[in-house]
Amino acid sequence: MRVAVLGIGSRGDVQPCAALARGLAGRGHEVTLVAAGRYAGLAGPGVTFAPMSVDPLAVTESEAGRRWLASGPLGFVRGFRTVVEPLAVILVKEVDAACADADLVLAPALGAFGRHLHERYGMPYRILHFQPSEPTREFPNPLVPRASLGPLGNRASYALVERLGWMVLGRMVNRLRAGVLGLGPMRGSPFAADRRARVPVLCGVSPLVVPRPADWPRHVHMTGYWRLSGRATATGGPGWLGGIEDFLEAGPPPVFVGFGSMVPGEPERVADEVVAALRKARMRGVVQGLPVTENDDVRVVGEVAHDLLFAEMAAVVHHGGAGTTGTGLASGVPNIVCPFFSDQPFWGRRVAALGAGPAPLPIRALSRDGLAARLLAVSKYQENSAQLGRLLRVEDGVKSAMDLIERC
Repeated sequence: MRVAVLGIGSRGDVQPCAALARGLAGRGHEVTLVAAGRYAGLAGPGVTFAPMSVDPLAVTESEAGRRWLASGPLGFVRGFRTVVEPLAVILVKEVDAACADADLVLAPALGAFGRHLHERYGMPYRILHFQPSEPTREFPNPLVPRASLGPLGNRASYALVERLGWMVLGRMVNRLRAGVLGLGPMRGSPFAADRRARVPVLCGVSPLVVPRPADWPRHVHMTGYWRLSGRATATGGPGWLGGIEDFLEAGPPPVFVGFGSMVPGEPERVADEVVAALRKARMRGVVQGLPVTENDDVRVVGEVAHDLLFAEMAAVVHHGGAGTTGTGLASGVPNIVCPFFSDQPFWGRRVAALGAGPAPLPIRALSRDGLAARLLAVSKYQENSAQLGRLLRVEDGVKSAMDLIERC
């Protein structure tokens, strides 16, 4: 088959898609990975890379993007027209060109590209989920910041989130469908349409982390994580461990602290609190993405293979993104989640429920005392973390997903 795999978003969104792309190419399929140009190194042998000139990470890190994200609910909605839509026109054109000849499209739910391309060209598609987003009575939509709303409320929360999303994005989506793809308007959420059509869903989450809900339909599959080894993605630079091998060898395992593509509202304050917490807990630290000054006990790294680095840590402190959480749990060390928004509180609660880390510490409440107390308690979670990590490392989510793709 000619398979197009869409990786829309930051590295945590693209890397699982790259793992699927490499796996399918290894089985003899012609595979194209579509993602922002900065992730070309993830494509690997046998995979054609189609770079997108629109980089979502660059947008959110830009001055205009940061103002948009901090503009409050009304400003956030207005920003879709002024900040997002001009770039979305380019992105949709590039995705359309890269996927036009595909026999099958694997696309994340975000943007509903699979449905749009299917309507334009007729090829089948599969939906990729990075968090469990199919309606269930067992827990609310991961974007809802509550552990439970009761069975009926839990299930209803999925429709509510989808309807709110369509209210915000529907007009823009239909303008893009008409202006770029030549398609008629959608009358409602594409997620509801996909569900009615029973389009197969591949959820790249381990049932060891989120047990598969009993009320999910048979066309929704929880495959396990789509993991890509850091050794497979290392492309030059100082090395897989960020050039800190000497630091790791010079003392006890340190603590990793990094929040991925999330930028705290007060990065200097957060950096000061993190360094003070490490000092208070008498632990060494490896810090990523915060303005800290290196010293004998703290080193700074840039982009580095998380799976390889995390395994060398005493604990990992992160934002609770779906990909980072999966990597953190597979590393077999305790996780301390400091969620910002979106599905991150959901993953923080899962880590705590699994006994792989303490209760989440929201980034807005991060303090030296709160973080130090959690660091001093990580020994309580080491046994559970190590056992879960061993099980996750032998799980082959890519193989499970590929088997399902080929079977259909």
